[in-house]
Formats: sequence, C-alpha cells, structure tokens
Amino acid sequence: MEQSCDKGLYPFTFLSFIMVDLFLNRVLIENNWDQDELNTEREIMGILENRIVMLFFASAECEKCLEFVPVLNDFFKRLKDPAYIEYPKLLALIYISLDQSEEKQEKFLKELHKKVLFLAFEDPYRKELQTMFKVKDVPTIVVLRPDGSVLSPNAVRDICRFGCDCFQNWQESAELVERSFMLNEEFDNLNLRSATDPVRRLKYKTEDDKRKKRWWKLWGKGRDGNEEEEEKDGAWDTKRNEGDNNTWRIR
Repeated sequence: MEQSCDKGLYPFTFLSFIMVDLFLNRVLIENNWDQDELNTEREIMGILENRIVMLFFASAECEKCLEFVPVLNDFFKRLKDPAYIEYPKLLALIYISLDQSEEKQEKFLKELHKKVLFLAFEDPYRKELQTMFKVKDVPTIVVLRPDGSVLSPNAVRDICRFGCDCFQNWQESAELVERSFMLNEEFDNLNLRSATDPVRRLKYKTEDDKRKKRWWKLWGKGRDGNEEEEEKDGAWDTKRNEGDNNTWRIR
C-alpha cells in the first residue's frame, strides 16, 4: 500500500474540535424512506460520537461524482451494513451537497446508501463546511478523527485504489480501540475482530459476575441453614481424631 493511505500522513492541526460539536445545533437527516431528522444533542452524539466521519462533498451535475457513487456505496456498506459485516465499524458518512437545486440533491441522494446522513438543501452550513475544509473540487471526501482533526483532506483516490483497507489505517491513526474501548484488563490478542470486542467481553464478564453473586447468595442461605449440622460434623471429627490418638497411644 502506498504512502497516501498510511496512517499519520495528514497530521493537520488547523482544525481541532470535538466532532460532535461540528454538528450540534444542526439538523442531520437520514437518507431513509422517512428521512428522519436528528436534531437533539443526544441524537447527534449517538450517531457521531467516537466515530470516524467522512464528509462527502459532491454534486449531481458532476459526472465524476456519479461514477464514484457505486464505489463509495460498496465501500460504506462493507463497513456498516450488517448483511456484509457482523459488527459494523465506527464510521459515519455525511453528504454535503453542492447541488444547485433541491431537486438535483434529492436525485443524487437516491443513488446513495440509506445509512448516509445529509444536510437539508436550505441549510447554509453546507457552504460553511465547504469553506472550512477548503473544498474546491468534487468529488471530495474529507476524513475526520473523533476529535475533528483531519485524517485525509480527500480520500476519494485511496478508496478507489485500496477499498476497505483504508479504514483500518484510519482506525489505527485515530486510535479508536486504544483510546475508547480498551478496558482495564490485559488482552492476549489485540487484533480484535472489531472495535466493539472489548465491550462485548465486558458484557459477558458482567454476566459472569452476576451469576457468581447469585451463587454466593444461595450458598450463604444454605450455609445459615446448615450451621448446626456443620458444628455437629466438626465435633464428631474432633472426637474421632481424639479416639484415633488414644488408640495410637495404647498401641
């Protein structure tokens, strides 16, 4: 793999903010049939917090954008769609439309994956983001870490050439597993099946602890009920030992 997709290649610091803050007080819309709106702080945090975010700047009038969409859809679904992957990756894709009309934006959205998010056409924040990330050409995909710093100013070429391998490099560079999901325990193998593997381990560990507590309570109740029998058994063992000792002395 060439250097263009290596981790740490874009250590830009001109943008440093919490990713969630970038879209707080904004309305993100899901590209599903109902076009559900996400506009509360809790909803925005739930969809963007601790995720690598891809900002897809494109236009329906751009032929290259239309040619890139099938590649992007395949890339995205292989990382997010449960039909292709058991544990979806910590990734979000937001379409930033540079279309000249709402009709053209809607037409372009029909070609995108249903889990893609987007800003409404009338939202002027689309242009602000274009200026903020200095986007001049389309298609452009700006890849951001959870802290808002730029992983790649334009990952279109990398996605076309390297496919899903790019995400592994982004994940390592963003340190999603180490910073956000590593628990206070030592793992023999850090090559986890997914970034959520430690969370699942914690779930099972918690369930084991609950079972142990239930067993301890049951054992405690049984112990209280059998204290007298245990005392009798102890006394009998003492007498038997004394008897054995006396027999030994006689011999």
